Amino acid sequence: MGVSAEDIAEDIRSALPGTEEIIIQYLSGYLLDLDDAAEDEDVLQVTRDILDSAIGSSSSHAKKDDLDRLVQRLAELLKEPLTKREENRAGKSSGLVRLDKVMDLSKANAISSTIAFTEGVDLESINKGKASRVDVKKLEKQEAKLRAKIEKRSKRNLYEGSKLLDQHKKQQSYEEMFMKINPLEAAAASKNKSKDIHLSSIDVNFGSNRILSGASLTLAYGRRYGIVGRNGVGKSTLLRHIAMREVPIPPHITILFVEQEIVGDDTPALESVLKADVWRDTLLREEAELNAKLSELDKEGDDKRFEDAREEAQTRLVDVHTRLADMEAESGPARAAALLAGLGFSEEDQKRPTRSFSGGWRMRLALARALFVKPALLLLDEPSNHIDLNALAWLEDYLQTWPGTLLVVSHDRAFLDAVATDIIHMHSGRLDYYKGNFTQFYSTKSERDRNLRKEYETQMEYRKHLQAFIDRWRYNANRAAQAQSKIKILEKLPELQPPEVEETETFKFPETEKISPPVLQLNEVSFGYTPDKILLKGVNIDVGLDSRIAVVGPNGAGKSTLIKLLTGELKPMSGHVNQNGRLRIGYFAQHHVDNLIPTMSPVQFLASKFPGRTEQEYRGHLGNFQISGMTGLQTIGTLSGGQKSRVAFAMLSLQRPHVLLLDEPTNHLDIEGLDALMTALSSWNGGVILISHDERFITKVAKELWVCADGTVSKFKGDVQAYKSLIVSNIKAKP
Repeated sequence: MGVSAEDIAEDIRSALPGTEEIIIQYLSGYLLDLDDAAEDEDVLQVTRDILDSAIGSSSSHAKKDDLDRLVQRLAELLKEPLTKREENRAGKSSGLVRLDKVMDLSKANAISSTIAFTEGVDLESINKGKASRVDVKKLEKQEAKLRAKIEKRSKRNLYEGSKLLDQHKKQQSYEEMFMKINPLEAAAASKNKSKDIHLSSIDVNFGSNRILSGASLTLAYGRRYGIVGRNGVGKSTLLRHIAMREVPIPPHITILFVEQEIVGDDTPALESVLKADVWRDTLLREEAELNAKLSELDKEGDDKRFEDAREEAQTRLVDVHTRLADMEAESGPARAAALLAGLGFSEEDQKRPTRSFSGGWRMRLALARALFVKPALLLLDEPSNHIDLNALAWLEDYLQTWPGTLLVVSHDRAFLDAVATDIIHMHSGRLDYYKGNFTQFYSTKSERDRNLRKEYETQMEYRKHLQAFIDRWRYNANRAAQAQSKIKILEKLPELQPPEVEETETFKFPETEKISPPVLQLNEVSFGYTPDKILLKGVNIDVGLDSRIAVVGPNGAGKSTLIKLLTGELKPMSGHVNQNGRLRIGYFAQHHVDNLIPTMSPVQFLASKFPGRTEQEYRGHLGNFQISGMTGLQTIGTLSGGQKSRVAFAMLSLQRPHVLLLDEPTNHLDIEGLDALMTALSSWNGGVILISHDERFITKVAKELWVCADGTVSKFKGDVQAYKSLIVSNIKAKP
């Protein structure tokens, strides 16, 4: 059986977890194509040197032992090609060969000037200090070839999973996809059947990357589950696999996944929500067809064949009416209107065609459509990213009475505290389950981690004690029997696995120099995009270096416009904007990704914006925002949303701003990244104005809460929880 690159890669990942993926990909390609290696090159020794360099000289003996075992495993795995290679070498030459030129790589630079901006591995730095017998031209040619192969393979692996899903979506309309995932027969089949989900062992892959291995998926009907985990661990991928039934969910359980905004057309918003329930729409059309058919048959005579046709149509009509009654079809328009109102759509908005809405509002429409359908299993991916605090307050309240099973990916702790009854922690290729909301999960997990560390340390002390006794008395005639007894005890003890160390993140903004007030002021400012439609009127706001202001309010009220007036991007129609002449403003836009260049690496991007520093300085600066190692040299287009946010923050801090204006900075950050950002902003000595829907972020960072609504911006006397409660009560009070 042939050895594949993935077999080699999987062995390296298993033996040395944490090894950078680019090194794994390099070595798997290198060992697979042995014909390209220099004739007298010891491929296993080169592999050992590269991995030894990757794990670091300060690594524990256990790591070194793991490396030795891995090299032995690779030797066994590649026994056949290595033997063939040796035979070829022996056949080609049995004598000595005089080298044309000897190169001493110890005198070469530590790292080549160009290799750092690629995804290759610098063999010069790995073999520094060793004389090399490698033909330099061959090495350069081989490295370029492997680099191209790695780049092609990594891109294929990264996108092939999402490509498959995109092909499904391109080939099928929403209605076709809905009926394929949830056939109409499922409604009848679901009666008197359990809607609990229990899959004891599932595997989930994204391209060639293993997301879950032998994991247990258990979802009790009526519970609300929040999935948490680090950026890039595969939470959204898991939801997509469930949505496409690539995970074996029982067929009688209906599924709906809200992932992307709807495609705009001339359908009014309210009608779009009603049409989302494809079963209801299909049955209503069938009802109309049956009524028309019965009207035609009533005109015919009493012939038996007409009587049979009438009876058949009437029987089917009764069945259709029963199904429509079960799904409360008559109350559909009222339910759809209430959902849209809760998500911020006015009566006029509900009549507008869907194509007239922006991307954020279309995302709300997609959410309203899913809530209207009421599937047995509802899947939501970061629902709070696309809605304002007003709509979020309503959504939290609505989901608390959700009748089915809810599975939601979110990094918003306050949202998970309000909605979740259970938390699923996704990590290390498995799913761990915790009862309670996020706060209870965090407390339970922290306590469990402390106990595991304590138990591990106690066990290690016990083993050290046994080993010390053995070492002391092993060769003493009087105590040899006792020492042997201890050896047997030690051998029978199970192998200890150290508990996982929870990674912590830190962000660091540079201290800013003091400037005299007024730093940034708006005095009686009014603004409108057209003179007859004023968006903001009579705004007064004073921003200092000690300001910590959160601006909340419904979408479209003018929050982002206020930020643009402060930056000077927009000019007021009346009033004055006063800025200190030395003031530097850092602006984090809601759609910051548009400002990044996807074909550049983070290092190259910073160098293009702030030239004049060394590559190492750029990499060190990116490290302040957890973009470290090879991540700084990947193209920005291949980074996750959270990593792109970190690059944007790194660029902001290079401006050395006095005031930060942050428009939805939390959207893509995971919980650890969000904690790091909150800590960094709390200790920073500049001014902060932020727009956010994240209750915990606002509470931790902001000292003042300002509400942007009804054409004005005013200070709110109360905290964000009081504001959300006011919003929900106002919505419920509406007829």
